[in-house]
Amino acid sequence: MSRPSRRVPSPRAPGRTGWVPWTEVFTTVAAFVLAFAVGAVLMIVSDTTVRSTFAYFFARPSDALRASADKVGTAYAALVAGAVGGYGPLTATTAQAAPLICAGLGVGLAFRAGLFNIGAQGQAILGAIVAAYIGFSWHLPAGLHLLVALLGGLVGGGVWGGIVGWLKARAGAHEVIVTIMMNYIAAGLLGYLLTTVAFRRPGRPDPISPVVDWSATFPRLEGGELHLGFVVALAAAVGVWWLLDRSTTGFAIRAVGANPHAAATAGMSVARTTIITMSVAGALAGLAGVQAALGPSASGVPVPLSAGIVGSVGFDAITVALLGRSKPLGIVLAGLLFGALHAGGLAMQSVAQTPLTLTTALQALIVLFVAAPALVAKVLPFLRGRRLRPVGPAAEGGLA
Repeated sequence: MSRPSRRVPSPRAPGRTGWVPWTEVFTTVAAFVLAFAVGAVLMIVSDTTVRSTFAYFFARPSDALRASADKVGTAYAALVAGAVGGYGPLTATTAQAAPLICAGLGVGLAFRAGLFNIGAQGQAILGAIVAAYIGFSWHLPAGLHLLVALLGGLVGGGVWGGIVGWLKARAGAHEVIVTIMMNYIAAGLLGYLLTTVAFRRPGRPDPISPVVDWSATFPRLEGGELHLGFVVALAAAVGVWWLLDRSTTGFAIRAVGANPHAAATAGMSVARTTIITMSVAGALAGLAGVQAALGPSASGVPVPLSAGIVGSVGFDAITVALLGRSKPLGIVLAGLLFGALHAGGLAMQSVAQTPLTLTTALQALIVLFVAAPALVAKVLPFLRGRRLRPVGPAAEGGLA
């Protein structure tokens, strides 16, 4: 007589179907509330006019409360309006989010393999170098020119990341140390190239390249900053999802991230998986550099290659990956959030006279609270007793 089959619970929903991680949802929402509450305190403390009303708080408390509410309300209203308050702000948010999503995917993919990719900045620089060079030195037909420049940027970032993977797999070098050093090398390489005849714009003594041909730039919609690069970023997120959840290579990446020794015992090549992961992660970060090099500016003019072409996108990508818990969908949402903070921060500065650096502080506070769920539970007692999972590169890159 055959035994009845036993139902194996899904690893995503232990013992239950339709499981929703409500604890993580509550913790994330609480992290946002706490971050914006601390941001409100910073606004009040840093404003001289508001701070002066607290000198006579006990005599007329309504003045201090009204001034504080006006300051915080005006600032956050300007932040929301500048990020999502119409077609123009929405497209500005997508333009800011596109490179963050690409670089965040590169960092998050490495996390899933148990690797800490600090080198997204250098990989983005290499992607920008190759894409921009193809864009202003090769004169190809429209469409083909953009495709070749985009592929060149992917290859540039992929090679830069693959070097790190090879050094870790073959020589045992720590990826954190190597990627940090590679960031410096990439920045120095860009600075040197901008002094050469091949990269410096004729007639300009300063280190700046020629303008990329229009045929190599991402097309954009009229009246806004939304361009094809944002669609490419979303396509990259779908590709990473497919790689991780629907391919054997993705299974190997997750297995190595969970336990490399068990993966090796099961016959998987940890060294090969490491090299592949860092190469793909570098290509994704290189795509962020492509966004910077081939994406039109707010005025619609192509951006020339310069020392600050990618800004700090590689370092911001770490916070995007942490906030998105290394899931493609989470990274897209986190990238949109940070893009909204960047776009809205300019409006907050002009309307409410709030320093632009406050948006950076808000990003840091959000990540701080999301990455430290125990701290959130300490501050909000109703979350105590819930099972909270810390964020960090542990099992499956530490981010589930």
